[in-house]
Amino acid sequence: MKTKGIHIILELFDCDKDILNDRKKIEEIMLEATREAGAKIVSYTFHKFNPHGVSGVVVIAESHLSIHTWPEYGYAAVDVYTCGEDVFPQRAVKYLKEYLKAKKATSIEMTRGLLYE
Repeated sequence: MKTKGIHIILELFDCDKDILNDRKKIEEIMLEATREAGAKIVSYTFHKFNPHGVSGVVVIAESHLSIHTWPEYGYAAVDVYTCGEDVFPQRAVKYLKEYLKAKKATSIEMTRGLLYE
């Protein structure tokens, strides 16, 4: 049995509120998390909301990483979806927990696109 990918739904709590509200810093952290996973970046975009919050997506050759932040709550919602045997989404998750300074994290890992041969 082969799969089309791993999808990790990550919730980060009690993160650094200043980082969560800094579009440039979130972009840097997400791009580096992508590199840590061994994924190939195709494109990316990030948006800063007024008065607070950042959303962004990194499109990778192997799928995507996305983030939505609520600095006022110290909370970030992240998706890490990767395909292929040479990409390691758990490395991105570890990096994001550390660099967003999450004091608590929960995640769900799903296998996507089960293919039977």
